[in-house]
Amino acid sequence: MKSFVRTSILGLLACAALPLAAHADTPWPRAKPITWVVGFVPGGTVDALTRAIAKSVSEQIGQSIVVDNKPGASGALGLQFTARAPADGYTLITVPGPIVFGRAQPEIGRELRAVGLLSQGPIVFVGTAKEAPADLKALVAAMKKDPDMWDFASSGTGTGQHLAGELFNTMAGTKMVHVPYKGGGQAVIDVVGGQVKLGMLGVTPVLSQIKAGQLKAYAVTTPFRIPSLPDVPTMDEAGIKGYEATQYFAAAVPKGTPDAIVARLNAAITKAMDARDVQTALEAGGQVPGKLTPGQAQEFVQKSLARFSDVAKKANISMD
Repeated sequence: MKSFVRTSILGLLACAALPLAAHADTPWPRAKPITWVVGFVPGGTVDALTRAIAKSVSEQIGQSIVVDNKPGASGALGLQFTARAPADGYTLITVPGPIVFGRAQPEIGRELRAVGLLSQGPIVFVGTAKEAPADLKALVAAMKKDPDMWDFASSGTGTGQHLAGELFNTMAGTKMVHVPYKGGGQAVIDVVGGQVKLGMLGVTPVLSQIKAGQLKAYAVTTPFRIPSLPDVPTMDEAGIKGYEATQYFAAAVPKGTPDAIVARLNAAITKAMDARDVQTALEAGGQVPGKLTPGQAQEFVQKSLARFSDVAKKANISMD
């Protein structure tokens, strides 16, 4: 009887140890969700893409992931939250870029460490469809005729969309006034309604309105056209020669996050690019997969920030 009891107890102890053994080889030993921060409101390209990738990554690593929207200050609130979080692999953030701030904010290469490049793609220059000029050349002519009547919406001050608009002003000789929003999903509503005449916005929030004829798409900011808007020319094709402003989305964690966690997340993100939901989100946003190593992604982001910081400086853009 004693032998049976001892054997039973040992068996129970062995069973109890199974969950611990199952977690022995994972860099996430605690059964709590990973928080994936998005510094903008739901509905924009960054939010849609993050959610699709997070779902695939969660399935791969066996750890639940909660996408947490923390909008405000052009994404700075999300960056600050992530930089303050423990460097234990339970917090990461999608960083849209390029973003230039007036005051120093956490960035990849300093307070944050790159995990990988999720994707890169265009911003779309759109206008209210009602009484819209026929093409970009006609729009520029109208803007020069009445320079004080034009403004453009973006997802926030200092964002890639804001910088793309200011770069357009510099290269086209126009004087659009910038109107910042907390995300592309909110901005597109006012452009459709005519409260703001133009928008430099991500593909996801404007695609359905373009196809429905509510928005006029003048150009994409990348050097290449995109499959979801095949008839929309590039800025260069439309007459602004040499124009290029590529938007990207990088994943990052707090500085000091262990190499094993960064490597595992990078591998899962890379594999996620083959998931159907992710491919749908990429196509909807006109994005192409990043698929860079953590080191390559960090170098890519830092070079882009340096370039567009120079654009902001030359254009005398106030980021406050």
